[in-house]
Amino acid sequence: MNSSDEADAPASAPPPADAAPAPQAAGARLGLPAKLGLAALAVCALAALFWPKGQSAFQEPGGFLYDSAGRAATIGSRLAPVTLVHFWATWCPPCIQETPKLQRLIHDFSSNPQFAVVMVAVADSSDRVRTFLGPGSEMVLFDPAWKVANRYGTDKLPETYLVVRGQVVRKWVGMTDWDDASLRADLAKRLQEGGSSKTAALQP
Repeated sequence: MNSSDEADAPASAPPPADAAPAPQAAGARLGLPAKLGLAALAVCALAALFWPKGQSAFQEPGGFLYDSAGRAATIGSRLAPVTLVHFWATWCPPCIQETPKLQRLIHDFSSNPQFAVVMVAVADSSDRVRTFLGPGSEMVLFDPAWKVANRYGTDKLPETYLVVRGQVVRKWVGMTDWDDASLRADLAKRLQEGGSSKTAALQP
């Protein structure tokens, strides 16, 4: 339409009640379910991204972890049937007090291949961790800027998640007594239930 057509064009009137909808209106109406479907998919995708999951159902919900050599690493690849995922730091006083008890637990349960502890040092350095832990420090993962810890719901240290067969079944907030007999008995029971039929109950 040229400029003269625009000048001579009469004011638009409402379409008759039985008039077919304009193509644009029909397209907009037909596109609404699709838009709602896409929105639902986006919500599901975000939930999948930010919710903690395991080997097939527990993975880092965004962000990156690193090993002691600075290489990208994952929690999921280190999970056993029964795993403690432990967020801590050398600058955290309760973590320092808790660590010897956790190390005893790791030692006492080390003969059972169905059990693992994944230690994630938050906002820490490999040098400090190496000095503090000594042997075993090479197994620690690092979360430099709290990104993974925060997305798991951890905003203070220490915090520990019990992951059984890829599902978080318990969370400890704050310093935990890993020497506690009832706690160890619960872990042993879960190992017996979560391990293979050939795995005997652990007797720490």
